[in-house]
Amino acid sequence: MKQFNFVILTNETEGDEHLWELACKQNSQISYRIIDLTKNTWLTDLQSAPFDYLLAKPGGLTSPFKQLYDERVFILSEELNYKIFPTPKEIFIYENKRFFSFWLKANNIPHPKTDVYYSLEEAQAHIDRSDKIIVAKTNIGASGSGVKILKSKKEKQEYINSVFLRKGAPQRSGPNLEKGGLLKRGFHYILHPRDIKKKLIVYKTIKLNPQKGFVIFQEYVPHDFEWRIVRIGDSFLHTKN
Repeated sequence: MKQFNFVILTNETEGDEHLWELACKQNSQISYRIIDLTKNTWLTDLQSAPFDYLLAKPGGLTSPFKQLYDERVFILSEELNYKIFPTPKEIFIYENKRFFSFWLKANNIPHPKTDVYYSLEEAQAHIDRSDKIIVAKTNIGASGSGVKILKSKKEKQEYINSVFLRKGAPQRSGPNLEKGGLLKRGFHYILHPRDIKKKLIVYKTIKLNPQKGFVIFQEYVPHDFEWRIVRIGDSFLHTKN
C-alpha cells in the first residue's frame, strides 16, 4: 500500500493542530510532520522534505495572523500548486465575515444584508438615514464574541466613534458566560490546569488586538433559533442553536 506524507500547517494558537495530528496517527498509511506557518522559515521548513498533501488549520484569533496565514496559503496553492485541504477558498472564507459577505453577494446566496464601511463618513451616513436595529460584528470572533445589537441612535454613534476614533470595536475577551455547560467547563480546567494558561493567553491576545478602521453592519433578522450547516462532499450536517 502507498504511504502518504502529510504536512500539518499550524497557526498562532498552540495545540490547534491536535485533531489533525490525532487523525494522522490513526492511519498506518500516513506519516506526517508539523510546520508552523507563522514562522519566518515556513517555506524553507516546508520544502526540506517531500510530501503529498498539506493539511491546514487556519487561525481565528486575530486579523494580523489570519491575513498572514491566508497569504501563505495563497502562495502554496496558486504559485507552487501544492495540494491543500481544506481548499484555499474555504480557508479564506473561514473566520472572515467581511470576505464571506462579499463571497455571498458574488454568488447570489441569500443572506442578511451586510454593509462594510471603511470610513467614518460612510458609517455615519448609514446610521443617520435609518432608525432600524443594526447588528454590528467584528470580522473575527467566535461564539458571538464580537456581536453587538445596536438599537438606539446613541448606541450606534458610540459604536462607530469607538471603532474609528477610539479604542476599537467592543468584543468579549473573557469566558462566554451565556454559553451552557459552565460547570462542565469549570471541572475541565480544574482537571487540566495547563489549559487555563492557554485560555488566558487567548483572552489577552483578543483584548490587545481590537478591530479598528472599519465596521460590519448587518440587518437585524428576528428569529427564535438558527441552523448551523456543514457540508462535507455531498453530506450535510446541521445543529440547531
